[in-house]
Amino acid sequence: MERGQVHYELFVRRQPGSGWSLEIATEDRARAIETAEHALEDGRAAAVRVTKETLDPETREFRSVTILSKGAPERARTRKVREDTEPLCVSPSDLYTCHARERIGRLLDNWLQRNKATPFELLHRPDLVEKLDASGIELQHAIQKVAIPEAQARGIGVHEIIRSFQQLGERAIERLMRDHRKGLLPNLDKEGFAAAAERLIADPDRAYLLGAGVAAAIAPAKTWGEKVGRLLDLADAAPTEPQARAAALQVLEQPLAEILGSRAGLAELLGSDLDLGGQLAAMTRVAGGESVEALISTDGKVGQIMPPLSEPAARLAAWLSAATFESCSTAIAQRVLRELMGPRRLKPGDADAEIDLLRALAMALTAAGDRVLSLEDIHEAFSARSRMLVTSDFVEALLGDGMTAREEVEALIRLAENVTGAANKRQAARYLAANISALRFEKEQRYGPDSPATRMAALAVLQKAILRAGLVTEDAAPIQARVGEIGGMIEADGKIVALIARASAPVVHRLNLMVRMAVGEAAPLGPAADRARAEALKLVRNPEFREALSKSPEAVERVRGMMQTAGMAA
Repeated sequence: MERGQVHYELFVRRQPGSGWSLEIATEDRARAIETAEHALEDGRAAAVRVTKETLDPETREFRSVTILSKGAPERARTRKVREDTEPLCVSPSDLYTCHARERIGRLLDNWLQRNKATPFELLHRPDLVEKLDASGIELQHAIQKVAIPEAQARGIGVHEIIRSFQQLGERAIERLMRDHRKGLLPNLDKEGFAAAAERLIADPDRAYLLGAGVAAAIAPAKTWGEKVGRLLDLADAAPTEPQARAAALQVLEQPLAEILGSRAGLAELLGSDLDLGGQLAAMTRVAGGESVEALISTDGKVGQIMPPLSEPAARLAAWLSAATFESCSTAIAQRVLRELMGPRRLKPGDADAEIDLLRALAMALTAAGDRVLSLEDIHEAFSARSRMLVTSDFVEALLGDGMTAREEVEALIRLAENVTGAANKRQAARYLAANISALRFEKEQRYGPDSPATRMAALAVLQKAILRAGLVTEDAAPIQARVGEIGGMIEADGKIVALIARASAPVVHRLNLMVRMAVGEAAPLGPAADRARAEALKLVRNPEFREALSKSPEAVERVRGMMQTAGMAA
């Protein structure tokens, strides 16, 4: 079957009562279905529909078959008669707006990727226009894709919309080719970017003309990274006169934002060898600029996680730090949020590294502050990602094979500490409670190879870590109590408190050990700590202690603070 004869279209309804609108058209069936599922999960659509479009070679029309339909059912509604039946785009200049270029990018996504071009370049390069026009079927497909939902939304016949868009396309192509033949499009290699921008500043079509010069200047680039490099070279050569400089940088911002908004372009710019987590870290480093760099220089762990930037990416980060291309920063930051809220694993082969990465990303995005994203959006994105971290699949990958019961508990405590959102914290607490309540954990702690004192001290550390995990009291208290119970079993098995009380060591030394157990340092809070506190109070009332106090008051002073913490008279 010839390439392009079958493609897939995703239509979405933003609200239950709204009409269908085309979201993407692609030759990749899996991508269409995956994007539909993501739109429902992220709340960007109330309903989705994926159709398979097959071109009839005889009639040159498409046969449509629905392969996926999900979401809220369509509400019956009375069709409203609209007085304005004019197309949204009525002149060639309308095709150059931001929304029109975004729609063109979706409709011609596959063709643009094959030709390593952006919608901005297509609208400004005569050679690309000729190539698209010569292909015939690609442009026809794009018009048909947009005509059907447009006709449904406006209550007009499909063929009328198709004719309108065909005429509009022909006029836009004729305009660009005519200006090219007349030599009206600037040649930046000969004239220079600054000179062209200053010459065209009074021209009402300066954005269109200067855009044509920019598109021609980046056309020789073979990769997206080279395109970004050429665009930044032009930015370096922008005029210094404020009005001309603003107009010049505004033109450059359009193709930059389109490259950074595409998955293929951004991945190639940052490094094709990076996994999704590495890409998000690099994106955050580019968008965050100086704030993230300052965090990297002060926090060594964040610096180890953040990948180095390629030369074009580092140059771009410097420009973004100066708040020059704000839409580019927004495009990158929004992409980070979309991926965080999506279903893909950031570190597919290493769950532990994924937790480290998310912690670093949260710190970096927060450090960047409202310059790139609001704190509310950041919190919402990490809450959505946290829901993935507390699924059974992720927890199973995190615990892996060959870990001891204690190592599993430590991993789950770390997970609970790094997820956000009340529901996610509660789910993490359930996993933690199940592991700590398991007989395997109890046996390992009671009969492990280490000494009883070492095992009790390790449980005290775990108990404090649970407290720092940020769990609500209702969830944390039973888990901490269970750790204390196991500590009490270890103490009872070895009669640790009784052995310390009868030891031949000086009374102050024995008191110090008892108090450290009572305050939760040498043993977890619970039965063992309670028995140590009771025995410590006996030692304090012992005449031997008073004699030691008179002989060495400074030694007693060292345990006074801990005794007060434990609620004992000092």
